[in-house]
Order: sequence, then structure tokens, then C-alpha cells
Amino acid sequence: MFGSIVVGTDGSETAGEAVRQATELAKKTGSQIDLVSAYEPVSSARLREEAQQVPRDLEWMVNPREDVDATLESAAEQVKEAGVDVQVFAREGDPADAILDVAEERNAGLIVVGNKGMTGAKRFLLGSVPNKVSHHAPCSVLIIRTT
Repeated sequence: MFGSIVVGTDGSETAGEAVRQATELAKKTGSQIDLVSAYEPVSSARLREEAQQVPRDLEWMVNPREDVDATLESAAEQVKEAGVDVQVFAREGDPADAILDVAEERNAGLIVVGNKGMTGAKRFLLGSVPNKVSHHAPCSVLIIRTT
């Protein structure tokens, strides 16, 4: 029905619920999950400094997207355990842009995001990920409401 369901995650509780519900939907529709998470660029100087503080055999793990990779791996494991095909996409930059880019690239039928940041005055801010995604998506968007 959807083919690809793109799900934005940042490891938060709200994003976890979006992953859970998207996985259930994917199971019912035979869709694939494409998990997306964004990271901010980190300066080379900071990376060198951090690499000097870890044991030599672990230096390779110090990179600008280490936290994002861990977030994506954890969510992907949950999706795989449910028997759904999953791919992960770590993107540098704005989270909403990352989700929108992957949705276009994957020709997604649906984007699923949590409603974090959509309550009160925050919902009017341009920077709100769910708000920006809902206004610029190339496909349908499902915003998962959490408290």
C-alpha cells in the first residue's frame, strides 16, 4: 500500500512511539520502514580532541554521527524484531530536511513523525520538525500524538 514508510527518530520517547506505530502499520500493509535521523556537523578540531581521549582501538568510533548511528541501530533492531524490512539513513543537518529528503529519494508513500514540539505556541515555530514536515512532504504524513 505505502511501499516505503519514512520514520523520523531522535531516540526520544515520542519518536519511539512513532517507530512502534509505523512498524505496526508496515506489518499490516507489507511496507518497508526507512528510519531517518539527523546530526549536527562537528568541527574537525573537536573530533581530534575526542579521539585523543579514547583508547587507540576505539578511535574509529569517534565521529560526528556516533550518537545518531546508535539511535538508528536501536530503532532498526526493534523494527527487525517485528519482522519488517528496514533501512537506516543518518543525515547531516536539519532533521525535517533529512526526513523530507529521504522521503523524496525513497518515493515514500507515508512519513511518520511524533508530535513533539507541536503543542501550544511551539506549533507555530518554523523550526518544529512535525510542522515543517507536514507542510513540505511529498506524500501523506502521520503525526503520532503522545502526551
